[in-house]
Amino acid sequence: MSIGKSRARTVASVAIFAVVYAVLRLIPTFPMIGVSGAVFSLSDMMAPLYGVILGPFVGPLSVILGTFLAIALGKPVSFLFLDFLPATLNALAVGLIMRRRFAVAIGLNLVVLAIFLVNPLTLIFVSINLPIANLILPFHWMHYLALAALISPLSRWASGWVKGASTANLAKGLAVLAFIGTLLQHSTGAILFEVVLGQYLGVVKPEAYQAIWNAVFYIYPIERAMLVVLATVVGTPIVRSLKASRLIYVE
Repeated sequence: MSIGKSRARTVASVAIFAVVYAVLRLIPTFPMIGVSGAVFSLSDMMAPLYGVILGPFVGPLSVILGTFLAIALGKPVSFLFLDFLPATLNALAVGLIMRRRFAVAIGLNLVVLAIFLVNPLTLIFVSINLPIANLILPFHWMHYLALAALISPLSRWASGWVKGASTANLAKGLAVLAFIGTLLQHSTGAILFEVVLGQYLGVVKPEAYQAIWNAVFYIYPIERAMLVVLATVVGTPIVRSLKASRLIYVE
């Protein structure tokens, strides 16, 4: 394929997938706790798929353009026009894994998680009162599992499963990649929630964060698990069809 045709195909891919992302971003799913009127969108399930299908450059670029297109179509802005960051890093990390740039993906995840952990508004541990004892659990337990999956051979296996011919392995691979990406997305969104709404704008008072995070602790694992399931169920036939039609070549 000539350079001109390759560029034209890239531009077309960005445009098409940005429009799809924008439309899905207008469809609400879960409400954001602590942000009045704000909701998560159906587009959240697509971010890891964009990394798989489009890679670490075109995927994130499509997410960014799709986010701003959705804003132009009426999607409210929650984080001073930085709303694109969580899903963009999701697509970027998954795209890096697919290109076997594991060290970069791990470094990105570690930096984001560290920024989240050191923020004074972050809740590190959650106390659960049970009839027989009080349990102290880390708020980020699911993020640690995602990081472990990324560092372990599981992420490499997932990349190979997606590239292979087996539909069952494709679904497993997408589930692992979506799990890693969606927890990175959650960490990034939490940083914006603290820095933009709490420390910069003062919309959310500092004293409110402990109660908010205590509530989120019980909800975010369900929410993230649902996004992983949706990404896997929707993504498996899409990726399989695109590979079979040679519209994409996962390498």
